[in-house]
Amino acid sequence: MDPSAQASAVAPEFVGRNDAALTSANQTALTRSGALRLDAIDLLRGLVIVLMVLDHVRDFVHEPAFVFSPTDLTQTTPILFMTRWVTHLCAPTFVFLAGVSIFMQRANGKSPTELSTFLLTRGLWLILLEFTVIGFGLNWGPPLAFMQVIWAIGASMVLMAALVRLPATAVLAIGAVIVVGHQWAASLVDAARLGSWTQAWFMTMQPGPTLFLRGFIPYPVIPWFGVMCLGYGLGFIFRQPSERRRRSVLTLALCLLAAFVVLRAINGYGDPASWSVKSSAIMTVLSFINVSKYPPSLLYVLATLGVSMLLFLALERLTGPLRTFLLAFGRTPLFTYVLHIYVAHSVALLIGVLGGLPAFWYFDFLSRFAGAKVGYGYTLPVVYVTWVAVLLMLYPVASWFARVKRERRDWWLSYL
Repeated sequence: MDPSAQASAVAPEFVGRNDAALTSANQTALTRSGALRLDAIDLLRGLVIVLMVLDHVRDFVHEPAFVFSPTDLTQTTPILFMTRWVTHLCAPTFVFLAGVSIFMQRANGKSPTELSTFLLTRGLWLILLEFTVIGFGLNWGPPLAFMQVIWAIGASMVLMAALVRLPATAVLAIGAVIVVGHQWAASLVDAARLGSWTQAWFMTMQPGPTLFLRGFIPYPVIPWFGVMCLGYGLGFIFRQPSERRRRSVLTLALCLLAAFVVLRAINGYGDPASWSVKSSAIMTVLSFINVSKYPPSLLYVLATLGVSMLLFLALERLTGPLRTFLLAFGRTPLFTYVLHIYVAHSVALLIGVLGGLPAFWYFDFLSRFAGAKVGYGYTLPVVYVTWVAVLLMLYPVASWFARVKRERRDWWLSYL
């Protein structure tokens, strides 16, 4: 089937809903199934991968990362705070776009049974990677369960496998209820009183330790599943003709950011931490935008997705080498994610040893992180130089793998 025809051969419940071509030819590529894909989605995904690499390089290299949180307003600086804050965009954008991608697969003709099977198997595969390849890459030591965004996406896909038969509006409603109501629901439960159910609570609702292995669960699945449901429920926006899509995305972004400003200004519901007037205007602004990621609060989701949608609009018009650079990462997100952990960890070891730090520090890294001594690590400029170096190392490999995925149709490539 011709790709443009295949892109409009949607499942019955999508017939009549924005079946026009996704975008002009210079804004699209083909998915592995031959349907048209929207480059701006891959560009946004690529951008947040670049930011994610910055965050993890900072974790491995920056001296204060071992001592205090960069969002601790009593100790941070504006540049350090913003270095961390921009990386807040990564996880919600990844999860939201995963939901959009699932919608696109459904709309491009994949049956509910096929899609459910794929989501179940790929979700379980992501969970397995989190506990093995990814966990070891972060830690370089004995088994340690550190259940981060790949775990959250994988577990959310498993849950989504049961919802793809529902109308997109129903999934959107489920997502909205979770994102808005998660903080209230969690406040009703005292984890200490759950007994044998405590671990299930930490895995699904609130961060906590793992009881079956050494480790921690910073990404409980339910609030992140809510973000994925939002992506699925709003996926139809990204199938609209280009001008209408831009208007819809801009409206969505402005609504999200307006809701954030209003709710944050009244210091009411939406985030467990209030903001306050500080000693300077800049610190007051930082207090205002200092929202909670673990678990993702309503205000955190509103702010980060609002900014991400504005970035989507800007990236639609991006041209030149930067576009090519971001697309290489955005079309190989899982592959690049796994690879960057090993590259960043290796580079951190190299510059650490060259700088006179003990090599053992970089092995069983996560278990040492909280107890680091002052003097380990480097200043923020070194972090930024290392970040650029890691990106330059990653790009040729990501570009090569993007070509492989474009030219081949092996089923297993969809799991990478």
